Amino acid sequence: MNPVVLPFFHSASSTWTYLVHDADSSDAIIIDPVLDFDSASGRTSGTSIQRVLDTVTRLQLRLRWILETHAHADHLSAGHWLKQRCPDARLAIGAGIVKVQARFAQLFNLSADFRVDGTQFDHLLGDDEHFRLGDIDARVIATPGHTPDSVSYLIGDALFAGDSLFMPDGGTARCDFPGGNAAVLYRSIHRLYQLPERTRVFVCHDYAPGGRAHACETSIADQKAGNIHARLGVSESDYVALREARDATLAMPALLLPSIQVNIRAGALPDPEDNGLRYLKLPLNAV
Repeated sequence: MNPVVLPFFHSASSTWTYLVHDADSSDAIIIDPVLDFDSASGRTSGTSIQRVLDTVTRLQLRLRWILETHAHADHLSAGHWLKQRCPDARLAIGAGIVKVQARFAQLFNLSADFRVDGTQFDHLLGDDEHFRLGDIDARVIATPGHTPDSVSYLIGDALFAGDSLFMPDGGTARCDFPGGNAAVLYRSIHRLYQLPERTRVFVCHDYAPGGRAHACETSIADQKAGNIHARLGVSESDYVALREARDATLAMPALLLPSIQVNIRAGALPDPEDNGLRYLKLPLNAV
């Protein structure tokens, strides 16, 4: 059995959020939910993710899981926002999140109250761990390289690849974030290439190169044949050289510092201080 996949595009961050459900049981998963954030005003909003939740209600689905493919650096997660409204759903991320938490807890000089054991999430998913979406088998595939905690989710015939793979004409994700490694990402991608060629691949971001319409779905066959960075036949050394040269030209994502502070907390905002306001830190000359 294969899932129904409904994509939702967040234009401000070029992010795809997916509502995935089993037509027979009505069990559902939301993957990579986005919280709206205006950096100029410091205001957050659930306007975009509410559209996804409204669809859950309209289709009379039962939200079982809220899944993150990694701690994103370009948008704030709406995982905590969803968890507050759907308390029975399990909020989960790859087990590598503890490495990301430890690294950024030090950078942001977070208090000892911030735990670096992943307990902000309901569950940490291990490589090759299986779970169910109704009658559909789902499997976790660790795909580090972009970040240490990156995972992909294979749900029936649908692979949710996070930032590891973009559409074939977009190539692959950058590897210059803390803990990133181009050689490791190359190996992760080739692990995904072992899946059946007909496997549907859903990407987390699409920047519409060349001005084409935004797209979210490709296949393992199309990636192997046409990915501009990592098609079959590109050697690991050539990929690493290409990836590192390209990464050296890229600017830091505009929302990296606020996003990471929220996303290592499973999408929760920092606790209010004694004046009732919440604050994000801005380290100077540190990144």
